This record gives sequence, structure tokens and C-alpha cells, in this order.
Amino acid sequence: MYNKVTDKIIAELKEIVGEHNVILEQEKLEVYAHDEVPEVEWHRMPEVAIKPENAEQISQVMKLANRENIPITPRGAGTGLSTGAVALSGGIILSVEKMNKILELDKENMFMVVEPGVTTGEIQKLANEEGYLYAGDPCSGDASFIGGNIAENAGGNKAVKYGTTSKHVYGLEVVMPNGDITTFGGKCVKDVTGYDVIHLMVGSEGTLGIVTKAWLKLLPKPKYVADLLAPFADMQTAIDVVPKILATGITPTAIEFMDSISIKAAETYLNQSLPHGDAGAYLVLQIDGSSESLVEEQYEELGKLMQDNGALEVFVADNMSAQARIWKARKCFAEALRLVSPIYCMEDIVVPVSEIPKAVEELQKIGTKYGVQIPSAGHAGDGNIHCTLLKGQMNDQEWHDKKEIILDEIYAVTYRLGGTLSGEHGIGAKRKKAMNKYCSEAQLAVFRSIKKALDPNNILNPGKIVDIA
Repeated sequence: MYNKVTDKIIAELKEIVGEHNVILEQEKLEVYAHDEVPEVEWHRMPEVAIKPENAEQISQVMKLANRENIPITPRGAGTGLSTGAVALSGGIILSVEKMNKILELDKENMFMVVEPGVTTGEIQKLANEEGYLYAGDPCSGDASFIGGNIAENAGGNKAVKYGTTSKHVYGLEVVMPNGDITTFGGKCVKDVTGYDVIHLMVGSEGTLGIVTKAWLKLLPKPKYVADLLAPFADMQTAIDVVPKILATGITPTAIEFMDSISIKAAETYLNQSLPHGDAGAYLVLQIDGSSESLVEEQYEELGKLMQDNGALEVFVADNMSAQARIWKARKCFAEALRLVSPIYCMEDIVVPVSEIPKAVEELQKIGTKYGVQIPSAGHAGDGNIHCTLLKGQMNDQEWHDKKEIILDEIYAVTYRLGGTLSGEHGIGAKRKKAMNKYCSEAQLAVFRSIKKALDPNNILNPGKIVDIA
């Protein structure tokens, strides 16, 4: 059991971070009571929220929390989809929103050093302006903080070619659960001095430490980029093409897909017609490179491949305006579905790429079986499927009962196909029960051992990923 936040503790928090950075008013705390999971069962009001401005303040807060047995929940922009930034055990929400500086752009070594409260979109914009590419590209990039991307190991649209967030993080300054401040890695491209703690922290969902600074590797900005939009009559035909695209030897930057419900929802959300808006599915591809002729040769080959395999048409965009139009529909997927059903359950199962066609087929069968819409969109090139259960007109009890049964069937199919629960949204509390079912006891024991070793008092983001005594 944890202790409550008392007036004495609030006074200490004000002393540490400043009175203006301590939030106690209920209407202001409401913002911190949830992430993007809409179901109220996953909402919790924190006792207090604080907005520290540097690592030293966070260190002092962590030492106070350990001394007083008060849980701390780190929080970025709150765009997560696993309840990872929700104070399920009460206590203190620690928001990094004021730690929002880009500290350095090192052109010689091609690194950017940033604080955790900088949006990913800001990082990408500065990199592009200076002739570089930060290849981390989650759909929420304009809103999500880089600290949250690191905590969840966000994947996003460019993961097919450039990998997930972990591929671009070479150093982290971290406040450990006991309050110690330390740095792992930095600007060295190779470093095997001790354990690879950086990649333990990336994806740890704020349960093992609080990132206060990150060293991000930049790449040369591709000189030429082209996007392709290919509508198909049905989802299965579209998805069946993906393994064939990957077998060509061409590695697209992105291979995204949307089903018919997602396309229609995007049209409504954007208030505009999309090409072949009545199509059963879209594939969206991006190709980049240093040679205009090579990029053109590659998109022509892939365009012909898609047409030969059922594409109704292939639209090519090779300028920024046309490219933005193509990506706008894909990136608004989550927001658009809220118009269809304000209450929904978004999953992000991942399967081996070769199993994507079978996974989509099974999802459609499950939806038909239970009379529930399960639109899908996501990252076809790396097997990450964002399948979303829509509540629609169901009452709350029917929704809760059906949702649990459907999720269990979805997870069972996913593991049968060699997949896992989450590709980038994380476990949080939302998928913890499923992880306990589908991960082996040996795996869970390793996870618990790591958590106990680094956070013996279970102060930092308790109740997420694994439970420890």
C-alpha cells in the first residue's frame, strides 16, 4: 500500500519545483487523468501533478517519493494507447512538458540532443531544415513527445526501412527510481561498455527510469522522395501484395494500409473526397533515395507490381503538396474513427510480415462472428496491425463482455501466427492481463527481476507491464 499525498508533501513539492509547477485544482488535474484510451475504466485522477524543469528537480522528487512511499507516474504528452501515463495507484503525475528544449544540433557527428518534452514533429522539422533526417515517424508525431516515443519505443511509418525509435537513440540521461542521475551512451556510434541499458530503457514505459535527455542519431536527408497510393477492391487483395513488394529487393521507406471503414472515416474527418473513396483498401508506399532516376525506377516497378496484382489505380506523388494529401488520410486514422465510435479499443498486434494476409483474414472473421466492426490500418511493411474494436450502439455491459472475448480471440490468433501483443503502443496496464497469459513464466520472471532490481520500492509507474510484490 502507498501513502497519500499530504499537505506536508505538497509543500515539499512546491519547494522543489516551484509553486507554479504544482497542480492541485480538480478541473486541471482532469487533463492528467487519462491518455488516449477512451474507456473510463482506465481513467484515474492523480492526487497532484507536477511539472519539473530539469533532472535535478526530478531527482529530488524521486528521493522524496521513496522516502514517503508515494507512487510516481511519468507522463509525456498523454497520446499513449496503453494507460501507461495514468496514475492507477494514485500519487503524483510527473509531467515533462516544461522540459521542451532542443539542446544541440551537432552537424559534425550528426546528432541532436533534446529534452523529453520536445515533440517529435519539432525534431523532424529542425532536422529537415538543416538537411538531415530524424527517421522516427509515429503518426502522432505532431503531438507526441520524444520522451514518450522513447518510453514506448514508437515505430511509425518509416520503420520498414529505418527501424523503430530504438534504432535512433544512442544516449540517455536518466533519473533512476532511487533518484540517482546517470547517463548511458552518448555520441559514440559504437559502445559496448557494460550492459546495453539504453535499449533496456527504450520501451520500458517509464517503469525503470525517467528520461531527461536523449542523444538522437540523424541521417542525411534523402534528396528524392515519392509516395504511391494504390486503392484495391478489397483488403485481402491489398494485403496479399505486401510480401511480393518486399520480395522485389526494394525496401520502401513505408508500406501502410487502410481498410474501407478507415478510408470512409478519413473522408468524413477531413471533409473531403479521397481517390477511389469507395475502395475496399488502400496501400500507401513511400520510396526515398539519393538519385531521382533510381527513385523513379523503383516506384515504377512497384506501381506495376501493384497493378498486376489487383490495384484499381496507382497514384504517384513526387511533390510536397501531393505527398501531404496522401499521408493526411493515413495519419488521421485514430481521430477519424472517433467520429464513427467515440468509444473504441485500439490494438496494435504484430505478426511476421508473411502472416499479415492470414492475420487480416482472421480479424475479419472475428468481426463477422461477433457482429462488431474491427477496422484495421497500420504498418503492413513490418507486420504491425492497428485493429480497432468499435463500440457503436452497444450498451456498456454488452461492450465490456464482447470486448474481452474478442480481444482474447485476437490475441490467440496473433500468437498462433507467431506474433505478439504490441508493436509500439506498449503493455501499460491495459494489456498486462493478456501478457501474463501469453508470455511464459520464465519471461515474466526476468521482467519482474529487472523491475525489482532497479525499483525495489515499486515507486515508479507501478502496475504497468508487470506486478511485483
